[in-house]
Amino acid sequence: MKAQPTNILILILCCITFFNCKNNENKNPKVQTEVAANDVYISPLGKKFIKTPPSQNMLDQYTKAKKEFTNNPNDEESIIWYGRRTAYLANYKEAIAIYSDGIKKFPNSPKLYRHRGHRYISLRMYDKAIADYLVAVKLIEGTENVMEQDGMPNARNIPVSSLHGNIWYHLGLAYYLKHNYQKSYEAFLNCRNSGNYDDNIVSSTHWLYMNQRRLGNETLAKQLLEPIKEKADIIENMSYYNLCKFYKNMIPLETILSPNGDSPSLDAVKYGLASWYFYTNKKEQAKTILEELVNSNSWNSFGYIAAESDLIHYYGYAKRK
Repeated sequence: MKAQPTNILILILCCITFFNCKNNENKNPKVQTEVAANDVYISPLGKKFIKTPPSQNMLDQYTKAKKEFTNNPNDEESIIWYGRRTAYLANYKEAIAIYSDGIKKFPNSPKLYRHRGHRYISLRMYDKAIADYLVAVKLIEGTENVMEQDGMPNARNIPVSSLHGNIWYHLGLAYYLKHNYQKSYEAFLNCRNSGNYDDNIVSSTHWLYMNQRRLGNETLAKQLLEPIKEKADIIENMSYYNLCKFYKNMIPLETILSPNGDSPSLDAVKYGLASWYFYTNKKEQAKTILEELVNSNSWNSFGYIAAESDLIHYYGYAKRK
C-alpha cells in the first residue's frame, strides 16, 4: 500500500522536530555566554571591545606551549612560555593565573613577577603591577642581567631587551600611568642604564623626557636627550627614535604628524605627540589626539592605555565603576 502524501508530510515534520530538539540539547546557552564574555574586554571608559581572533600560527604556538607545560608543570621556563602564549591571545586573566601558580612554585623568580606585572598593566591594575615589579627589583639585586627571548621576534631575530631592563621599564610605565612622574623617571633611568642597545636607549629616553616635561623640568628633559644620535641602529623601536629626534629638534614636527592606522608603534607616536601638545600648553590639541586614540581598537597598546589614563586624570572623563 502506498503512503498517503499527508502521512509522508507528517513524518517529515516529525523528523525535523526531532533533530531540532537534539540540536538544542547540545547547545548550552550558559557555555556560549561564558565564551562570549571571555572574548569581550570593557575598558575603564566603558568601551566594549571584541578580542581579535588570533592567527593560526599564534594558536599553534599556544598549543605547543600548553603541551610543554603539561609535560613539565614544574619547569619555570615552561610556565613562563605558557603564560606568555596565553597573554598573546589577550587572555590576560588566564595568564595572570598561570604566573600566580608559578610563583607558588618559584617564589624567588623575578621572571614570573616581571611577566605577571606586565599583564596587570594590560588590565589596568597598576597598583598590583607596581607591587610585583618592586618584588622583582629586589630579586634581581646583585644578579647578572640576561637578554629576554622575544615571543614575537623582530625582523633580524635579535632580542633587544633584557630581564632587568624590562622590569625597570614596566615599573616606570606603571608609575607613569598613575601619574607619579618622579618615581617613573627613576625607574626609566635604571632601565636606560641596564643595557646598551640603541632600542633600549631610545625607548627609555622617550619616557624619561616625557616625565621631566610633565614635572616642568624642560632643561633636564633636554639634557636627557644627549644619547640620541643620528644613524642609531634601531631594530624595533623606530617610533620612539623618531619621537626622540623630534624632541631634540633633529626632525620637524611634520615628520611624525598624523600617523594613520592602529598598531602599538603608531599608538606610541600618537601618544607622544599628544603629550608634546599637552606640556606645551596646547591642551585641546592634545585632547583631540587622546580621544582619537581611545576611539581606536588598540585597547591593549601602551599608547592607548596612557591616553585613557590621561583623559581620566586630566580631562575628567568618567571612569567605569
